[in-house]
Formats: sequence, structure tokens, C-alpha cells
Amino acid sequence: MVDRLVSDELWELFQLVVPEAPSRPQGGGRRRHGDRAVLAAIVFVATSGCTWQQLPAASFGLSGATAHRRFTEWSKARVWAKLHRLVLDELGSRGELDWSRCAIDSVNMRARKRGGLTGPNPVDRGKYGSKIHLITDRTGLPLSVGISGANVHDSQPLIPLVKGIPPVRSRRGRRRRRPDKLHADKGYDYSQLRRWLRGRGIKHRIARKGTETSQRLCRHRWTIERTISWLAGCRRLHRRYERKAEHFLAFTSIACTLICYRRLVC
Repeated sequence: MVDRLVSDELWELFQLVVPEAPSRPQGGGRRRHGDRAVLAAIVFVATSGCTWQQLPAASFGLSGATAHRRFTEWSKARVWAKLHRLVLDELGSRGELDWSRCAIDSVNMRARKRGGLTGPNPVDRGKYGSKIHLITDRTGLPLSVGISGANVHDSQPLIPLVKGIPPVRSRRGRRRRRPDKLHADKGYDYSQLRRWLRGRGIKHRIARKGTETSQRLCRHRWTIERTISWLAGCRRLHRRYERKAEHFLAFTSIACTLICYRRLVC
């Protein structure tokens, strides 16, 4: 089970970003579970959607409480964002990232326990939820991801998301972090966003309200819609069960990392 969920290639990348285990100067205590088994358990929870209590201890040799404790520890250390960036670097060095036509969009998730960065969803009868915002390259690989309350307008996270694209290695030349062109739907139709993108040297293709049909808009944006459906493969994201926003963002980063990693090993 561990080797199936965490391949040797993924484990080598993870070892580059995982922090060292804390030492116990006084000695004693139980032997710490191996990081690879814990990582496999976390990936299992993310992809299967089970609770931490439902984690099959016999398959991983550790309890759900141990996996959750290590998940919390690694989330505070921003391990998942670092791993996502590392996989992007590998893709960029192989020329697998296409920066010519990037796209931005969001998807709503209902929050069962509310918590940080949640809000009443105006399209879901006011039930509390969160939004996942992401930017993908031309082929649908997620480059930048963020979360917000469900009542936050789609246009507000555009600038933080573009700024949040990490500098990614290229096959030749210096690192890249800006797309050539950014596609967006009518929810981003604001003049200040267009001016900001032009100021950063990014061409924009933002649909205008009342003048363009959705059929014309989807000619290049279907890839990000497909990526949103790929996120559903991480069943932990079907609903938001985490009270802490950083934990929900961590699962989102894990899903994006797995999407990029599949392209890396294909």
C-alpha cells in the first residue's frame, strides 16, 4: 500500500522538502514512524476522502491520530506548497509547462464545520462554504492555488494568485513566473484588473459582460474546467471538513501536486 501510494520518484522529491524530525535531548519516548508511511497515509486520506479515524492502521502501521499530527506539523512548515513547487520545477525543466495561454477560475465547496475562510454561498441558499481559486497553464496543470470564503467575488483573488505563481525552472533560460496570456470568464471583467495585467506585461482575454457567449469563451478555457474535475479525484475536497483554513489549503495543494506529478511520470 505504501509503495503504491508513494512511488520512489515521489519519495525522492518529498525528502527534499520535509523538515528534519525534532530531536529528544532527554531520550526515551516511542520510536518515530517513518515519513514515507505517514505520507502514504495522508495521501490515502486525501484521495479516498475517509476521516482520520477511519484510516486502516494495519495497512500503514500507524494510527489516524499519528497521521493527523504529522499532517498538522508539515502543514505549518508549508511542506505541501514546497512539494508542489518542486514538481513544477521538474516539469518546467523538461519543457512540460506551456505558459502561452493560462486560465483562471474557481469552484465552490460546502463547509460542513465552517471555520476560517468560509462564508455564506450566494448560489447555495446561503450555506457556508469555501472557494478554491487556481491558475493553470495551457494544458491544465495548476500553477497557483488559493482559497477564500464562498461569498468572496471571483475577481478579488486574481492579483494574489498571479503574484503567487512561483518562479519555475525552464528548459533553457531563466525561471518563469508570468504567463504570456491569461484567460478568464465574465466574473473577472473589471478595468482595473486589465490595467494591472497590462502593467505586468501579461496579455488578457477576459470575456465582457453582455457581449460574448459562453461557447466562444470555452474554446481555450475548457482545460481549467477539466482541472477542476481532476480536483474531484481528491475526494477529501468534495466537502470541506477542516475547521482550519491552512488544513483545507494543504489538501488542495496535495491534490494539485498529484495532478502535476501524474504528468511528470507519464
